[in-house]
Amino acid sequence: MSQQTAVAVPVEAPVRPSAVKPSASPWATFGKVILRLLVWASLAALAVAIFYPLLWMVLSGFKSNQEIFSEPWGLPGALRWENYRHAWDLGVVRYFTNSLIVTIGSIITVTLISAWAAYGLTRIQLPLSNAVVLLILGGLMLAPTVALIPLFRLLQFIGIYDTYWALIVLYTAFRLPFTVFLIRAYMIELPHEVDEAATIDGASHAQIFWSVILPMCRPILVSAALLQALFAWNEFVFALVFISDENLKTLPVGLVSMQSRLLTDWPVVFAGLTIAALPMVLLFLIGQRQFLRGLTEGVGK
Repeated sequence: MSQQTAVAVPVEAPVRPSAVKPSASPWATFGKVILRLLVWASLAALAVAIFYPLLWMVLSGFKSNQEIFSEPWGLPGALRWENYRHAWDLGVVRYFTNSLIVTIGSIITVTLISAWAAYGLTRIQLPLSNAVVLLILGGLMLAPTVALIPLFRLLQFIGIYDTYWALIVLYTAFRLPFTVFLIRAYMIELPHEVDEAATIDGASHAQIFWSVILPMCRPILVSAALLQALFAWNEFVFALVFISDENLKTLPVGLVSMQSRLLTDWPVVFAGLTIAALPMVLLFLIGQRQFLRGLTEGVGK
């Protein structure tokens, strides 16, 4: 007797009306395209507004006086590198070196002192730590220009007026509140388990700070260093008031002095401005990834 095998025929499940996704209307698609084009156009306009003045300054450093006044928006007829060499010889090299010394010195002092302070406020149980935080943040409300006269007499009394240390100490003191706040916001959410593990292994607070916490805080330290570099490199008021020696002037004050001497030699002035702006542009391009990472993670925490 032969056996018949029944073959099961799959039955398609009925499609529910609610499961069918409505197709996007042409107007909605058109609106998204227009919105995207507007965003890209706005970003392109912002990029042009930021980069074109810098490019114009660089190109003006290669022009002659006649080209600057007759064709201010045109390209230079030739690359006149002698304008940059002339600006360098007129004292830009000295101003550049002074700014470099003050900027590097203030970066080291600000980042190290702020990191130590943030470590103590976040990783060590200190009495009245909240009051100390409020006191430090209160320093953000102090305007530097208000304290010019007291600081002038204080620096003379200490004996560091008209020296590199005058600017390094002032740049450190007035940037500490912001930098401590920035690094503290990053350190707050760092896991405490790493501290406990290091303590079990016999590490001291100093060893934990240098070997564990600082490597974990590298993004925010880079961000703090870049912000301090921008401030110290471009600061004008303190450098004008507390430095009188021509050989110790920084770039912002030195370029103003050079402009008063040159009078109408604008290509050399633009060449000096380009030399002054170039280090900060390169520094930001090199550290932009760590800079943005440190700021975004610090703000997110």
